[in-house]
Amino acid sequence: MWKNKNVWILLIGEFIAGLGLWLGIIGNLEFMQEKVPSDFLKSVILASGLLAGLAVGPLAGRITDQVNKKSVMLISGFTRALSVIFMLIAIDTGSVLWMVVFLVSIQISAAFYFPALQAAIPMVVKEKDLLQMNGVHMNVATLSRILGTALAGILLVVISLTMVYVLSLAAYLALFVMTWFLSIEETSTTTQLGEKPKGASFKEVFPVIKGLPIVFMTLVMTLIPLLFIGGFNLMVINISELQDSSAIKGWIYTAEGIAFMTGAFAVKKMGDIMSPYKILFFFSFIIGIAQMILYFATSPFLSVLAFTVFGFAVGCFFPTAATIFQTRIPKEFHGRFFSFRNMLDRLIFQVVLLLTGLLLDLVGLQIMTVLFGFLSLMMTGLFYTRYRQLKTTTFSEQAS
Repeated sequence: MWKNKNVWILLIGEFIAGLGLWLGIIGNLEFMQEKVPSDFLKSVILASGLLAGLAVGPLAGRITDQVNKKSVMLISGFTRALSVIFMLIAIDTGSVLWMVVFLVSIQISAAFYFPALQAAIPMVVKEKDLLQMNGVHMNVATLSRILGTALAGILLVVISLTMVYVLSLAAYLALFVMTWFLSIEETSTTTQLGEKPKGASFKEVFPVIKGLPIVFMTLVMTLIPLLFIGGFNLMVINISELQDSSAIKGWIYTAEGIAFMTGAFAVKKMGDIMSPYKILFFFSFIIGIAQMILYFATSPFLSVLAFTVFGFAVGCFFPTAATIFQTRIPKEFHGRFFSFRNMLDRLIFQVVLLLTGLLLDLVGLQIMTVLFGFLSLMMTGLFYTRYRQLKTTTFSEQAS
Protein backbone atom coordinates (compact mmCIF):
# COMPACT_ATOMS: atom_id res chain seq x y z
CA MET A 1 0.00 0.00 0.00
CA TRP A 2 2.79 2.43 0.90
CA LYS A 3 4.36 2.06 -2.56
CA ASN A 4 1.16 3.40 -4.13
CA LYS A 5 1.61 7.05 -5.13
CA ASN A 6 -2.18 7.61 -4.97
CA VAL A 7 -2.15 6.78 -1.25
CA TRP A 8 0.51 9.41 -0.58
CA ILE A 9 -1.30 12.00 -2.72
CA LEU A 10 -4.56 11.46 -0.79
CA LEU A 11 -2.87 11.52 2.65
CA ILE A 12 -0.63 14.54 2.00
CA GLY A 13 -3.55 16.30 0.32
CA GLU A 14 -5.77 15.59 3.32
CA PHE A 15 -3.13 16.97 5.68
CA ILE A 16 -2.61 20.19 3.69
CA ALA A 17 -6.35 20.72 3.17
CA GLY A 18 -6.96 20.02 6.87
CA LEU A 19 -4.50 22.74 7.84
CA GLY A 20 -6.31 25.13 5.49
CA LEU A 21 -9.69 24.10 6.88
CA TRP A 22 -8.75 24.70 10.52
CA LEU A 23 -6.97 27.96 9.76
CA GLY A 24 -10.26 29.06 8.21
CA ILE A 25 -12.42 27.79 11.09
CA ILE A 26 -10.37 29.63 13.71
CA GLY A 27 -10.39 32.67 11.43
CA ASN A 28 -14.20 32.47 11.23
CA LEU A 29 -14.48 32.51 15.01
CA GLU A 30 -12.09 35.45 15.25
CA PHE A 31 -14.05 37.43 12.64
CA MET A 32 -17.42 36.71 14.29
CA GLN A 33 -16.10 37.55 17.73
CA GLU A 34 -15.30 41.00 16.41
CA LYS A 35 -18.36 41.59 14.19
CA VAL A 36 -21.21 39.52 15.71
CA PRO A 37 -22.04 40.18 19.39
CA SER A 38 -24.92 37.68 19.66
CA ASP A 39 -24.10 33.99 20.32
CA PHE A 40 -27.40 32.96 18.77
CA LEU A 41 -26.64 34.93 15.60
CA LYS A 42 -23.21 33.28 15.45
CA SER A 43 -24.87 29.85 15.53
CA VAL A 44 -27.32 30.91 12.80
CA ILE A 45 -24.45 32.10 10.58
CA LEU A 46 -22.54 28.83 11.04
CA ALA A 47 -25.72 26.80 10.48
CA SER A 48 -26.33 28.55 7.14
CA GLY A 49 -23.33 26.83 5.62
CA LEU A 50 -24.25 23.42 7.06
CA LEU A 51 -27.81 23.71 5.75
CA ALA A 52 -26.53 24.64 2.28
CA GLY A 53 -24.34 21.52 2.27
CA LEU A 54 -27.32 19.44 3.41
CA ALA A 55 -29.53 20.86 0.64
CA VAL A 56 -27.15 19.93 -2.21
CA GLY A 57 -26.39 16.48 -0.79
CA PRO A 58 -28.70 14.51 -3.14
CA LEU A 59 -27.33 16.36 -6.19
CA ALA A 60 -23.76 15.77 -5.02
CA GLY A 61 -24.42 12.06 -4.62
CA ARG A 62 -25.95 11.70 -8.08
CA ILE A 63 -23.15 13.61 -9.81
CA THR A 64 -20.45 11.68 -7.93
CA ASP A 65 -21.89 8.40 -9.25
CA GLN A 66 -22.39 9.76 -12.77
CA VAL A 67 -18.96 11.24 -13.45
CA ASN A 68 -15.27 10.63 -12.92
CA LYS A 69 -14.43 10.87 -9.18
CA LYS A 70 -11.22 12.75 -9.91
CA SER A 71 -13.20 15.35 -11.91
CA VAL A 72 -15.58 15.90 -8.99
CA MET A 73 -12.65 16.27 -6.57
CA LEU A 74 -10.89 18.74 -8.90
CA ILE A 75 -13.93 20.95 -9.53
CA SER A 76 -15.07 20.97 -5.90
CA GLY A 77 -11.48 21.55 -4.73
CA PHE A 78 -11.07 24.51 -7.04
CA THR A 79 -14.45 25.91 -5.94
CA ARG A 80 -13.40 25.56 -2.32
CA ALA A 81 -10.26 27.59 -3.04
CA LEU A 82 -12.28 30.28 -4.84
CA SER A 83 -14.70 30.55 -1.91
CA VAL A 84 -11.89 31.91 0.30
CA ILE A 85 -11.94 35.04 -1.87
CA PHE A 86 -15.43 35.79 -0.51
CA MET A 87 -13.99 35.73 3.01
CA LEU A 88 -11.19 38.08 2.00
CA ILE A 89 -13.87 40.46 0.69
CA ALA A 90 -15.75 40.08 4.01
CA ILE A 91 -12.64 41.08 5.98
CA ASP A 92 -11.90 44.00 3.66
CA THR A 93 -15.47 45.36 3.82
CA GLY A 94 -16.33 44.24 7.36
CA SER A 95 -19.47 42.59 5.91
CA VAL A 96 -20.97 39.57 7.69
CA LEU A 97 -23.07 38.90 4.55
CA TRP A 98 -19.94 38.09 2.55
CA MET A 99 -18.93 35.69 5.31
CA VAL A 100 -22.28 33.90 4.89
CA VAL A 101 -21.57 33.64 1.13
CA PHE A 102 -18.16 32.16 1.99
CA LEU A 103 -19.63 29.58 4.40
CA VAL A 104 -22.37 28.55 1.97
CA SER A 105 -19.96 28.14 -0.98
CA ILE A 106 -17.31 26.23 0.99
CA GLN A 107 -19.89 23.83 2.47
CA ILE A 108 -21.44 23.20 -0.93
CA SER A 109 -18.03 22.36 -2.39
CA ALA A 110 -17.33 20.10 0.62
CA ALA A 111 -20.67 18.32 0.02
CA PHE A 112 -19.29 17.26 -3.39
CA TYR A 113 -15.67 16.66 -2.40
CA PHE A 114 -16.04 14.27 0.56
CA PRO A 115 -18.39 11.68 -1.04
CA ALA A 116 -16.07 11.63 -4.08
CA LEU A 117 -13.06 11.13 -1.78
CA GLN A 118 -14.74 8.26 0.11
CA ALA A 119 -15.73 6.66 -3.20
CA ALA A 120 -12.18 7.07 -4.53
CA ILE A 121 -10.40 5.37 -1.61
CA PRO A 122 -11.55 1.81 -2.53
CA MET A 123 -10.31 2.52 -6.09
CA VAL A 124 -6.74 3.31 -5.04
CA VAL A 125 -6.10 0.57 -2.46
CA LYS A 126 -6.82 -3.15 -2.33
CA GLU A 127 -9.73 -4.35 -0.19
CA LYS A 128 -7.37 -5.96 2.33
CA ASP A 129 -5.73 -2.55 2.91
CA LEU A 130 -8.96 -0.55 3.28
CA LEU A 131 -9.13 -0.74 7.08
CA GLN A 132 -5.52 0.44 7.42
CA MET A 133 -6.03 3.19 4.83
CA ASN A 134 -9.17 4.48 6.54
CA GLY A 135 -7.43 4.50 9.91
CA VAL A 136 -4.37 6.35 8.61
CA HIS A 137 -6.55 8.80 6.66
CA MET A 138 -8.50 9.67 9.82
CA ASN A 139 -5.26 10.02 11.77
CA VAL A 140 -3.95 12.47 9.21
CA ALA A 141 -7.20 14.46 9.50
CA THR A 142 -6.87 14.47 13.32
CA LEU A 143 -3.22 15.54 13.17
CA SER A 144 -4.08 18.40 10.78
CA ARG A 145 -6.85 19.48 13.21
CA ILE A 146 -4.44 19.57 16.16
CA LEU A 147 -1.66 21.35 14.27
CA GLY A 148 -4.07 23.60 12.34
CA THR A 149 -5.76 24.97 15.45
CA ALA A 150 -2.42 25.48 17.20
CA LEU A 151 -0.90 27.17 14.14
CA ALA A 152 -3.95 29.42 13.71
CA GLY A 153 -3.72 30.55 17.33
CA ILE A 154 -0.05 31.46 16.88
CA LEU A 155 -0.52 33.15 13.50
CA LEU A 156 -3.39 35.36 14.69
CA VAL A 157 -0.95 36.92 17.17
CA VAL A 158 1.79 37.67 14.64
CA ILE A 159 -0.01 38.26 11.31
CA SER A 160 -3.31 39.75 10.15
CA LEU A 161 -6.54 37.80 9.77
CA THR A 162 -6.34 38.43 6.01
CA MET A 163 -2.98 36.64 5.82
CA VAL A 164 -4.40 33.67 7.75
CA TYR A 165 -7.02 33.25 5.02
CA VAL A 166 -4.37 33.71 2.31
CA LEU A 167 -2.53 30.74 3.83
CA SER A 168 -5.82 28.82 3.89
CA LEU A 169 -6.27 29.65 0.19
CA ALA A 170 -2.72 28.45 -0.54
CA ALA A 171 -3.48 25.13 1.20
CA TYR A 172 -6.61 24.56 -0.90
CA LEU A 173 -4.74 25.40 -4.11
CA ALA A 174 -2.01 22.93 -3.11
CA LEU A 175 -4.70 20.24 -2.66
CA PHE A 176 -6.10 21.10 -6.11
CA VAL A 177 -2.67 20.72 -7.73
CA MET A 178 -2.00 17.40 -5.94
CA THR A 179 -5.38 16.02 -7.04
CA TRP A 180 -4.27 16.42 -10.69
CA PHE A 181 -1.67 13.70 -10.11
CA LEU A 182 -4.19 11.10 -8.92
CA SER A 183 -4.56 8.02 -11.14
CA ILE A 184 -7.94 6.44 -10.45
CA GLU A 185 -9.19 3.45 -12.45
CA GLU A 186 -12.90 4.11 -12.84
CA THR A 187 -15.46 1.37 -13.52
CA SER A 188 -17.55 1.34 -16.65
CA THR A 189 -20.55 2.66 -14.72
CA THR A 190 -18.83 6.05 -14.48
CA THR A 191 -19.38 8.49 -17.34
CA GLN A 192 -17.96 11.80 -18.44
CA LEU A 193 -19.31 15.05 -17.01
CA GLY A 194 -22.72 15.86 -18.40
CA GLU A 195 -23.69 12.33 -19.39
CA LYS A 196 -26.46 10.77 -17.36
CA PRO A 197 -26.49 7.01 -17.06
CA LYS A 198 -29.68 5.08 -16.50
CA GLY A 199 -30.88 4.82 -12.93
CA ALA A 200 -28.96 7.74 -11.44
CA SER A 201 -31.70 8.78 -9.03
CA PHE A 202 -30.55 9.60 -5.52
CA LYS A 203 -33.49 7.62 -4.10
CA GLU A 204 -32.13 4.40 -5.58
CA VAL A 205 -29.59 4.17 -2.77
CA PHE A 206 -32.31 3.55 -0.15
CA PRO A 207 -33.40 0.09 -1.43
CA VAL A 208 -29.70 -0.84 -1.55
CA ILE A 209 -29.25 0.14 2.11
CA LYS A 210 -32.47 -1.66 3.05
CA GLY A 211 -31.31 -4.80 1.24
CA LEU A 212 -28.04 -4.86 3.22
CA PRO A 213 -29.02 -5.19 6.92
CA ILE A 214 -25.42 -4.94 8.19
CA VAL A 215 -24.96 -1.64 6.33
CA PHE A 216 -28.23 -0.31 7.73
CA MET A 217 -27.22 -1.35 11.26
CA THR A 218 -23.77 0.22 10.89
CA LEU A 219 -25.34 3.42 9.57
CA VAL A 220 -27.68 3.67 12.57
CA MET A 221 -24.91 2.71 14.99
CA THR A 222 -22.88 5.77 13.93
CA LEU A 223 -25.45 7.63 16.06
CA ILE A 224 -23.72 6.19 19.15
CA PRO A 225 -20.39 8.08 18.83
CA LEU A 226 -22.29 11.14 17.54
CA LEU A 227 -24.17 11.27 20.86
CA PHE A 228 -20.78 12.05 22.36
CA ILE A 229 -19.24 14.09 19.53
CA GLY A 230 -22.27 16.33 18.93
CA GLY A 231 -22.08 17.85 22.40
CA PHE A 232 -18.31 17.39 22.86
CA ASN A 233 -17.44 21.08 23.32
CA LEU A 234 -20.46 21.76 25.54
CA MET A 235 -19.51 18.83 27.79
CA VAL A 236 -15.90 19.97 28.05
CA ILE A 237 -17.04 23.48 29.04
CA ASN A 238 -19.41 21.98 31.61
CA ILE A 239 -16.69 19.75 33.10
CA SER A 240 -14.41 22.77 33.33
CA GLU A 241 -17.12 24.63 35.28
CA LEU A 242 -17.84 21.63 37.54
CA GLN A 243 -14.16 21.34 38.47
CA ASP A 244 -13.55 25.11 38.41
CA SER A 245 -10.52 24.46 36.22
CA SER A 246 -9.55 25.89 32.85
CA ALA A 247 -6.59 23.52 32.54
CA ILE A 248 -8.85 20.43 32.38
CA LYS A 249 -10.04 21.48 28.90
CA GLY A 250 -6.51 21.22 27.51
CA TRP A 251 -5.95 17.84 29.16
CA ILE A 252 -9.22 16.46 27.78
CA TYR A 253 -8.62 17.63 24.19
CA THR A 254 -5.04 16.37 24.22
CA ALA A 255 -5.90 12.98 25.72
CA GLU A 256 -8.81 12.43 23.34
CA GLY A 257 -6.77 13.40 20.27
CA ILE A 258 -3.81 11.14 21.14
CA ALA A 259 -6.13 8.24 22.03
CA PHE A 260 -8.02 8.63 18.73
CA MET A 261 -4.80 8.45 16.72
CA THR A 262 -3.63 5.43 18.73
CA GLY A 263 -6.93 3.65 18.10
CA ALA A 264 -6.85 4.37 14.38
CA PHE A 265 -3.37 2.81 14.18
CA ALA A 266 -4.25 -0.16 16.41
CA VAL A 267 -7.44 -1.10 14.53
CA LYS A 268 -5.42 -2.57 11.63
CA LYS A 269 -3.85 -5.12 14.00
CA MET A 270 -7.28 -5.92 15.43
CA GLY A 271 -8.62 -6.39 11.92
CA ASP A 272 -6.12 -9.23 11.41
CA ILE A 273 -7.64 -11.26 14.26
CA MET A 274 -11.26 -10.02 14.48
CA SER A 275 -14.04 -9.44 11.98
CA PRO A 276 -14.95 -5.77 11.35
CA TYR A 277 -18.40 -6.43 12.83
CA LYS A 278 -16.97 -7.65 16.14
CA ILE A 279 -14.71 -4.58 16.27
CA LEU A 280 -17.70 -2.35 15.59
CA PHE A 281 -19.92 -3.84 18.29
CA PHE A 282 -17.13 -4.09 20.87
CA PHE A 283 -16.11 -0.44 20.58
CA SER A 284 -19.71 0.70 20.39
CA PHE A 285 -20.10 -0.93 23.82
CA ILE A 286 -16.90 0.78 25.04
CA ILE A 287 -18.27 4.19 23.92
CA GLY A 288 -21.33 3.57 26.10
CA ILE A 289 -19.05 2.76 29.06
CA ALA A 290 -17.05 5.96 28.46
CA GLN A 291 -20.27 7.97 28.61
CA MET A 292 -21.20 6.27 31.88
CA ILE A 293 -17.80 7.14 33.40
CA LEU A 294 -18.65 10.84 33.02
CA TYR A 295 -21.13 10.44 35.88
CA PHE A 296 -17.96 11.06 37.92
CA ALA A 297 -17.17 14.25 35.99
CA THR A 298 -16.16 16.06 39.19
CA SER A 299 -13.00 13.93 39.23
CA PRO A 300 -10.23 15.26 36.93
CA PHE A 301 -8.70 11.78 36.54
CA LEU A 302 -11.97 10.06 35.62
CA SER A 303 -12.95 12.88 33.26
CA VAL A 304 -9.71 12.55 31.30
CA LEU A 305 -10.01 8.75 31.45
CA ALA A 306 -13.54 8.87 29.96
CA PHE A 307 -12.40 11.00 27.01
CA THR A 308 -9.28 8.85 26.54
CA VAL A 309 -11.37 5.68 26.39
CA PHE A 310 -13.82 7.41 24.03
CA GLY A 311 -11.03 8.68 21.77
CA PHE A 312 -9.47 5.22 21.42
CA ALA A 313 -12.88 3.58 20.82
CA VAL A 314 -13.86 6.11 18.14
CA GLY A 315 -10.43 5.76 16.52
CA CYS A 316 -11.27 2.08 16.03
CA PHE A 317 -15.00 2.54 15.31
CA PHE A 318 -14.97 5.02 12.42
CA PRO A 319 -12.31 3.36 10.19
CA THR A 320 -14.15 0.05 10.68
CA ALA A 321 -17.53 1.57 9.78
CA ALA A 322 -16.01 3.26 6.70
CA THR A 323 -14.49 -0.08 5.60
CA ILE A 324 -17.85 -1.86 5.96
CA PHE A 325 -19.53 0.81 3.84
CA GLN A 326 -16.82 0.76 1.16
CA THR A 327 -16.80 -3.03 0.84
CA ARG A 328 -20.52 -3.85 1.19
CA ILE A 329 -22.10 -1.02 -0.83
CA PRO A 330 -21.80 -1.61 -4.62
CA LYS A 331 -19.30 0.85 -6.11
CA GLU A 332 -21.84 2.32 -8.53
CA PHE A 333 -23.76 3.61 -5.48
CA HIS A 334 -20.77 4.93 -3.49
CA GLY A 335 -21.28 8.60 -4.42
CA ARG A 336 -24.94 8.63 -3.46
CA PHE A 337 -24.39 6.55 -0.34
CA PHE A 338 -21.54 8.65 1.06
CA SER A 339 -23.42 11.84 0.19
CA PHE A 340 -26.44 10.48 2.11
CA ARG A 341 -24.21 9.52 5.04
CA ASN A 342 -22.68 13.01 5.04
CA MET A 343 -26.17 14.55 5.11
CA LEU A 344 -27.25 12.21 7.91
CA ASP A 345 -24.16 13.01 10.00
CA ARG A 346 -24.76 16.76 9.62
CA LEU A 347 -28.41 16.42 10.62
CA ILE A 348 -27.72 14.16 13.62
CA PHE A 349 -24.86 16.40 14.74
CA GLN A 350 -27.18 19.44 14.85
CA VAL A 351 -29.94 17.52 16.68
CA VAL A 352 -27.49 16.10 19.25
CA LEU A 353 -25.96 19.54 19.78
CA LEU A 354 -29.39 21.04 20.56
CA LEU A 355 -30.40 18.01 22.68
CA THR A 356 -27.16 18.21 24.68
CA GLY A 357 -27.70 21.90 25.40
CA LEU A 358 -31.29 21.23 26.50
CA LEU A 359 -30.40 18.28 28.76
CA LEU A 360 -27.48 20.14 30.34
CA ASP A 361 -29.95 22.85 31.37
CA LEU A 362 -32.66 20.41 32.50
CA VAL A 363 -30.83 17.54 34.24
CA GLY A 364 -27.12 18.43 34.25
CA LEU A 365 -24.05 16.74 32.79
CA GLN A 366 -23.91 13.68 35.04
CA ILE A 367 -27.50 12.51 34.53
CA MET A 368 -27.31 13.34 30.81
CA THR A 369 -24.21 11.20 30.25
CA VAL A 370 -25.80 8.28 32.10
CA LEU A 371 -28.88 8.59 29.84
CA PHE A 372 -26.67 8.72 26.73
CA GLY A 373 -24.58 5.80 28.00
CA PHE A 374 -27.67 3.69 28.68
CA LEU A 375 -29.05 4.50 25.21
CA SER A 376 -25.70 3.56 23.60
CA LEU A 377 -25.48 0.24 25.46
CA MET A 378 -29.11 -0.59 24.69
CA MET A 379 -28.68 0.16 20.96
CA THR A 380 -25.48 -1.89 20.84
CA GLY A 381 -27.20 -4.84 22.53
CA LEU A 382 -30.21 -4.71 20.21
CA PHE A 383 -28.12 -4.50 17.05
CA TYR A 384 -25.72 -7.22 18.21
CA THR A 385 -28.71 -9.52 18.82
CA ARG A 386 -30.00 -8.68 15.34
CA TYR A 387 -26.54 -9.35 13.87
CA ARG A 388 -26.41 -12.79 15.51
CA GLN A 389 -29.86 -13.59 14.08
CA LEU A 390 -28.72 -12.56 10.59
CA LYS A 391 -25.59 -14.74 10.87
CA THR A 392 -27.69 -17.73 11.99
CA THR A 393 -30.19 -17.20 9.16
CA THR A 394 -27.43 -16.89 6.54
CA PHE A 395 -25.67 -20.01 7.85
CA SER A 396 -28.93 -22.00 7.76
CA GLU A 397 -29.65 -20.90 4.19
CA GLN A 398 -26.13 -21.89 3.07
CA ALA A 399 -26.42 -25.27 4.82
CA SER A 400 -29.74 -26.04 3.14
